[in-house]
Amino acid sequence: MNQIPGEEVTYFSSDTTCMAMSTVQDEDMLYPTEFLNSLTFYGIPDHELRLKVGLPIMLMRNINQSAGLCNGTRLTITQLGKRFIEGWVITGTNVGDKIYIARIIMSPSDSKWPFILKRRQYPISVCFAMTINKSQGRSLKKVGLYLQRQVFTHG
Repeated sequence: MNQIPGEEVTYFSSDTTCMAMSTVQDEDMLYPTEFLNSLTFYGIPDHELRLKVGLPIMLMRNINQSAGLCNGTRLTITQLGKRFIEGWVITGTNVGDKIYIARIIMSPSDSKWPFILKRRQYPISVCFAMTINKSQGRSLKKVGLYLQRQVFTHG
């Protein structure tokens, strides 16, 4: 990210918990905000999101399927506002469309903790590369492959 010119903007999430048999005061004492902020879950953005204009990002949630704004859609950031992120779609059928992304509340579907984390953050991740799973169903002009070890064997 240091190679992209421009000012870096940091967005922090708002993290809360939801428990069936407790009061708000109990939850605050059991799980301090600092602890909740330190948690990371697959498919949920981190507490601290550092972004720059021109950075490639990927949506982590379906925002508007009819408009092609689905999980895995890639964008380039064009503006970083206080309450929104503006970007250009760079993949899919809506290439070139300008969209605005707002913060949403997300919860992990599987968690080892005895509470449900509710994280309010932008549903995006920085995306210089993607896994083969995220690339399925896409037509790509160029593909690079990074293999840490040999994948072919005798047999």
